[in-house]
Amino acid sequence: MMNRRKLISWLVVTLGVVFATAAMAQRRWYRNDDISVDRRGVPTWEVDPRFKHDLFTFARVRYDSYGGRGRGGGGWRTDYPDSDLNFSLRLHQLTSLKVNPNPIILDLTDEKLFDYPFLYMIEPGALYFSEPEVEALRQYCLRGGFLMVDDFWGDAQYENLAEQLKRVFPDREPFEVPLEHEIFHCVYDMKEKPQVPAINSAFRTADGQVGTWENAWDGSDTRTPHYRAITDDEDRIMVFICHNTDLGDGWEREGEQKWYFDEFSVKRAYPMGINIVTYAMTH
Repeated sequence: MMNRRKLISWLVVTLGVVFATAAMAQRRWYRNDDISVDRRGVPTWEVDPRFKHDLFTFARVRYDSYGGRGRGGGGWRTDYPDSDLNFSLRLHQLTSLKVNPNPIILDLTDEKLFDYPFLYMIEPGALYFSEPEVEALRQYCLRGGFLMVDDFWGDAQYENLAEQLKRVFPDREPFEVPLEHEIFHCVYDMKEKPQVPAINSAFRTADGQVGTWENAWDGSDTRTPHYRAITDDEDRIMVFICHNTDLGDGWEREGEQKWYFDEFSVKRAYPMGINIVTYAMTH
């Protein structure tokens, strides 16, 4: 297990060498979300054909939202594809996991759902599950799957997510995960629960203080990050809820601003993300 100083030094050296290249690749006047055509400057890597079905694949959940945006847009595709591609690359570089260079988008009702032990869901503040999705997610989690929920701010957005998860698990309640839990220490030793703001919300004052939060539209206090969980009967985390933080922006924006990269990608977003995936894949 790395201490915080060694972690920062290791990540700065490993990730810093590609910072300039990533910055040039990601600052474009157009955006193509088809990663088979445009990987946004993120390199691919060879996969051993003997183990092509034994890879970790970053699977993003597509869902419907209130307000009519639906599956063609809306919160589910926030930060895509940059965060998914960058995070997959860093898992490949910084861990011993065998990682698929091609992340996917997945519906909860897809027949291949159970092929993917880790799911990522983003911006659930306007999320709405259909009844088939409720049943599919319940069975997925109870049969060993893991869902990470990320990037939403304030009380109103959390209440919407909690309402939808209550439909999935009517007999289980989310609880605040203490910092002592192994998910904060299983690879990188987190000294605090990390809070990552969107790149346009992060700031640093003249005296060196760092602003780590985003304002919520409902005016609620967002200065405290919350990491909540729903567990199974064996106390295994099935759903890990990252509230009042945006780890995905730390992955997506790593190549756009060096200060943001050093402060949020290196120190918070990648270490926490790697810890979460490691926990999910070993429990």
